[in-house]
Amino acid sequence: MSEVESRLAKLEKKVQELEDINAIRRLQWAYGYYIDYNRPEEVAGLFANEGVVVFLSGEYVGYEGVMRLYGTWFQNLFTGGRRGPVHGLLLDHFQLQDVITIGEDGQTAKGRFRGILAGGWHDDALHEKPEGVPQQFWESGIYENDYVKEGGVWKIKRLDYMMQWQGDYEKGWAHTTAHLQPAQKPYPEDPNGPDRILPEKEVRQTWPHRYEVPMSFAHPVLGRAFIVENFTPMMTKQPRGN
Repeated sequence: MSEVESRLAKLEKKVQELEDINAIRRLQWAYGYYIDYNRPEEVAGLFANEGVVVFLSGEYVGYEGVMRLYGTWFQNLFTGGRRGPVHGLLLDHFQLQDVITIGEDGQTAKGRFRGILAGGWHDDALHEKPEGVPQQFWESGIYENDYVKEGGVWKIKRLDYMMQWQGDYEKGWAHTTAHLQPAQKPYPEDPNGPDRILPEKEVRQTWPHRYEVPMSFAHPVLGRAFIVENFTPMMTKQPRGN
């Protein structure tokens, strides 16, 4: 291969990578807009065959599992089974700080996002508010997701949402215990429950508990996974291999 052909091949690969990153970012952002209004059918359409959602230490598997979480549970809880938006309900999911890594095969990818949720009910709609949910609240979590390209289209393979904190608007997160707790019973014992509950050692307790969420991406300067024990300041001055 000539030098020109080699450079062209590298440029084509880079352009494809940038297009893939943008497609995955768009996919995740669309997910945030769809769940704002409790539209489970649109959400389910973003997932690959046998896609999985991990939420509150439970796994919701396939189309039926995704619809059980976003339809049977969320839509019934927040909008009384109606497609949103509905009068007086705020449920905005911001998808932020994305770091997306495309696999060497170009058919798989990993993405880390931060989610911020502003939720609550206006005084005019308090008759709709479910028991146990604050009238106004904040929530933040981290996504560590897997994506797959099916038929040339990027889809969510595994959406793993790990709540970091919740805070009542009036009291603040310093005085709040999360109103959402890890799943206790699977489906069908719990009609809203996950298909599988994570093993006990992997169960994630919610706020005020804190735990590390391992990062799927390589260190931007070192070009590899970061290990504290192997780090010295001089390492940042060494040229990074491609």
